[in-house]
Amino acid sequence: MAEPHHVVIVGGGAAGAELATKLGDRFGRSGQAQITLVDRARTHIWKPLLHAIAAGSLRRSQHELNYLAQAHWHHFRYRFGEMTGLDRERREILLAATEDEEGREIMPASRLGYDTLVIAVGSVTNDFGTKGAAEFAVPLETPEQASRFNRRLVNALLRAHDRGRPVQPGELHVAIIGAGATGTELAAELHRTAREIAAYGLDTIDPDRDIRIVLIEAAPRILPALPDRVADATAQILRDLGVEIRAGSPVSEVMADGVRLANGETIPSALVVWCAGVKAPDFLRELDGLETTRSNQLLVRPTLQTTRDDRVFAMGDCTWLAQEGYPNGIPPRAQAAHQEADFMVHQVEAILKGANLGTFRYRDFGSLVSLGRARTVGNLMGFVIGRAFFVEGLIARLMYRSLYKMHEAALHGNWRTLRGLLVGDRPTPSVKLH
Repeated sequence: MAEPHHVVIVGGGAAGAELATKLGDRFGRSGQAQITLVDRARTHIWKPLLHAIAAGSLRRSQHELNYLAQAHWHHFRYRFGEMTGLDRERREILLAATEDEEGREIMPASRLGYDTLVIAVGSVTNDFGTKGAAEFAVPLETPEQASRFNRRLVNALLRAHDRGRPVQPGELHVAIIGAGATGTELAAELHRTAREIAAYGLDTIDPDRDIRIVLIEAAPRILPALPDRVADATAQILRDLGVEIRAGSPVSEVMADGVRLANGETIPSALVVWCAGVKAPDFLRELDGLETTRSNQLLVRPTLQTTRDDRVFAMGDCTWLAQEGYPNGIPPRAQAAHQEADFMVHQVEAILKGANLGTFRYRDFGSLVSLGRARTVGNLMGFVIGRAFFVEGLIARLMYRSLYKMHEAALHGNWRTLRGLLVGDRPTPSVKLH
């Protein structure tokens, strides 16, 4: 009896986790295909939530998806490991050895064969070689980094309180480099949570006097990828909160005690977050001859097949695909990853049936920016009326929440997502698996 078609998905972000779940339910349960998800982490968190974890307003454990349990529930296999290379001739991916915190080997370096490979490894922080950024700035690409920043924030507040003297200039200042969605949302969320932490008995700290949040952007305005009206409304909300906005201010250096701008000005800061740019992981640059951009993104055709190998697909932030309206490539956004995961289910079905592959078409449904309890603003694409329209307030906030619920529904099903919304019940394993 022939072995079932083996689909290997590398990367358990939004696109990879959704695809593995859907393929497992559709083809893994029946044995039509074997589905394997490979990821170097053991749990998944929806990336747009990272700013809330960093600010401390969201508990990481409440939103983590355990890959091992998800694989069991949805009929796919989970392989703990990090892809480091590709052998296209033998149709195998190369996996690095894994070790625990004490240096003991968990799994040796190995190879994993595939019939169809889907690369969905996402993006990593791009500091553009800025001096001191890698050493002194905290990126926000993983839950671990978000938790690390939150610990540093709490520790800074405790340290300042315990010294028993007035807080020194810059001691509780936060510089956020990059005013895209992540940086902007983090600025608003930090304004509230830092004050709430200080209110828990840290009475030597005056939040209005001692805590300063500076949002730094090289472009002429914040949210440069979004419409002017959304950016202007967001900027006004942030200013009302007391967040200082420094647009048109490229950063030349990150230091242990602050940030130096290209114009020579120094902004004192004890905490620096880097949200200014992303690129695909470096190992993609030399992946057995696959074609990439200068940002390491894999070039794909409208079928999401890589340009030099029909058996290797790619989706999400690590890919580059131009189409009408997006000459510089489809933007690396959560809605694009969700659409590509849905599309890849049909591509795999076509492969199993020996049918022709489809053509992916990205649809932009708009952009929303959540500013915590302050407000939510954005624009929605009105396909019926033929133009975008501005939204804010309760409607915008409900729409923002619905984006996460769509992701949860893709992972847990509509019924479980609705039940979780009503009674707060989330599917979790009965024992700790990570």
